[in-house]
Amino acid sequence: MTVVFLDALGTLVWLKPPAPRLRTLLAEEGHDVSEERAAAAFRAEISYYLEHHLEGSDEAALDDLRDRCAAVLLEALRLAGLDHAGARRAMLAALSFQPYPEVRETLRALHERGSPLIAVSNWDCSLCRWLEDAGLLDLLDGVVSSGASGVAKPDPAIFLRALWYAGAEPSDVLHVGDSLEKDVAGARAARIRPVLLCRDGESPADVETIATLAEIPSLL
Repeated sequence: MTVVFLDALGTLVWLKPPAPRLRTLLAEEGHDVSEERAAAAFRAEISYYLEHHLEGSDEAALDDLRDRCAAVLLEALRLAGLDHAGARRAMLAALSFQPYPEVRETLRALHERGSPLIAVSNWDCSLCRWLEDAGLLDLLDGVVSSGASGVAKPDPAIFLRALWYAGAEPSDVLHVGDSLEKDVAGARAARIRPVLLCRDGESPADVETIATLAEIPSLL
């Protein structure tokens, strides 16, 4: 029996472009903003989040992190009359993570083969809720986020935590993710078999690669 670890963003789910939704939400509150400025504001917010996401370790800490992210978004938008609370509401409401087309069917097929499935992702402690919103949480046997763990990929410590959670040895596991730096390097450091998901572009020669998660059962 092979345990399968799976990255989340870029592997299980993708982020719908948030700028158009942000524009719509702000317009409903009487604020006119161009798509270019909305996109730039979200880029600034996402950059801040990625730098600080480990600080979202529990609900209180996540609330504080989201407050700071909203402040970054608000400053970048430069909209008269938009307050911090409104910017935070719009920021969160504009986020939507969608599963890739083959994900649900693949996870069900892996379950039928008896493979435990663990999401291992650089994300704050809210990862379970986002996966539930995407309709994937019930198809997973566990979720390990960097925010809750205090370490982020490629640090092998997050993989060791997932191994402990799964009750597995490194030789029992393969990890699938879309990043050479975070997923492949991190899995190798933990002595776990890495599989690079490369949906677009050329595949590197020195790593096992798939173009879609539907290929995973053939690797087991």
